[in-house]
Amino acid sequence: MTLRVENHFKLASKCIKPMMALEGAIQESSLEHRLLELVKIRASQINGCAFCLHMHTTDARAAGETEMRIYMLDAWRESSLYSARERAALAWTETLTLIADKGASDDEYAALASVFTPEEQVYLTMAIGAINTWNRFQIGFAASHPINASDVPA
Repeated sequence: MTLRVENHFKLASKCIKPMMALEGAIQESSLEHRLLELVKIRASQINGCAFCLHMHTTDARAAGETEMRIYMLDAWRESSLYSARERAALAWTETLTLIADKGASDDEYAALASVFTPEEQVYLTMAIGAINTWNRFQIGFAASHPINASDVPA
């Protein structure tokens, strides 16, 4: 893939700075860093954003996330590796990422509200909105992820 717009971050710096401030505010919330990385990975899987998948799987590993939980994330509903809190966050991530398909039901919200405080619900929802924006920005301009020589088959 060829990057469609060179320096797309620099060209939109007036927009990127507030997005980075939003990310900082979300990181300062009471939400667990590893949970936020799982949410970012899951939304990026749904959206097919290789750039963000590379970034957030790398960040998740650095935060202590296990390889198996990262591998199994696409099948989290069938795996016992995730807590009730993580399951609620992942379900809410899927709901909001695919919101045009079926909206956000009362049952889905009730599952979220059972394990997240109202403040955490707001921060989580903002985190989901932010990663979906980043995905669209990177996919839209065909940004490619970094490639390490060890990652390429011989």
